[in-house]
Amino acid sequence: MADKYDFMIVGAGFAGLVLAERLSSQLGMRCLVIERRDHVGGNAHDLYDEAGVLVHPYGPHYFRTNSDRVRAYLSRFTEWHPVTYKVQSYTGGRYWSFPVNLGTYEQLIGREATEAEFKAYLEEKRVPIENPKNSEEVVVSQVGWELYEMFFLGYTLKHWKIHPKDLAASVTARIPIRTTRDDAYLREDFQALPRDGYHRLFENLVEAAMPVTILLDTDYFKVRSKFECDHLIYTGAIDRFFEYGLGRLPYRSLLFERESFTPEALTDRLSISGKPGFWQPEMQVNYPNDHDFTRIVELKHATGQAISNSTIIREYPASLEETQEPYYPVPNDESKAMYKRYAEVADARSDVSFVGRLARYRYYNMDQVVAMALKEFDRLAQRIRPAEALNG
Repeated sequence: MADKYDFMIVGAGFAGLVLAERLSSQLGMRCLVIERRDHVGGNAHDLYDEAGVLVHPYGPHYFRTNSDRVRAYLSRFTEWHPVTYKVQSYTGGRYWSFPVNLGTYEQLIGREATEAEFKAYLEEKRVPIENPKNSEEVVVSQVGWELYEMFFLGYTLKHWKIHPKDLAASVTARIPIRTTRDDAYLREDFQALPRDGYHRLFENLVEAAMPVTILLDTDYFKVRSKFECDHLIYTGAIDRFFEYGLGRLPYRSLLFERESFTPEALTDRLSISGKPGFWQPEMQVNYPNDHDFTRIVELKHATGQAISNSTIIREYPASLEETQEPYYPVPNDESKAMYKRYAEVADARSDVSFVGRLARYRYYNMDQVVAMALKEFDRLAQRIRPAEALNG
């Protein structure tokens, strides 16, 4: 006889663990979480590498939010280390201020300039497009062809293997253009990393969810017949759930190359990094041209970890076939139409909740995933106990 649970949750990332914690701690539901990796946390998992440096093995996860609810909820499970995320771009043999701002323009012309000068330059160079329909149009309508080709075209081609004119406008619309010297990468009110790392945050979530059963290193599709549940929460790829019956949705994937450096090696890099104990000048450096990788991340800039070693991670774009790890839904008209058909089938399933980036086939930040999970909890709680005001 199959084991019976109130909720079976597929995936132990932010979405799955938030729902497991809420359902168990607030409603006393018996939850089973099934995770195919050997750790909780999904792509936000972090760890200390062989050099003792805290790294994000699945790419950088820069937490930020404008949501008071999300911040208050997660603050139950972690204290925070405030961060101002900084990025540069390396092209033409030099590091450039990025996102594009007044400092970038001053580097371009080789002298100091005023904001008015930069605005006049942009007005002269930009292509007048009233309603940009794709990623190329979004950028050239703001900065023109020169800056687009320096910073955006090559990066987008490498990362997506699709020309920007064939990608949704939302891809490059996420990247700000500023006429001041403000070079902060992000704009949200709250920007921080969990003080003791994401893994500790996830461990605290699991502890608060106890008793909850978590099966790691387990493929849901291979064991699902062994369990029964009243309701399934699914956070994986939606096309996989429906056995690709409506076609395979396209995804881009990633490969990571990690390299650590001794204090002596970092001293030799001081003329490049400009900062003792670091390999590069900022936390993230984009490589839009001339390299196979798209960016190098040195997380120590953001964590503030007091350690003499440092580690960088080079990030290489890859196809799903190369890695079997879906990271980025590909936002274009064809994939949008296919996902819409899957969503219609999913919406008809009252016994399943589809939550998260892969299940919704959309790029979400971590705080958006947490907000989605909390909203789904509210919906489920009203269905389970409609007479109670559950304000968790």
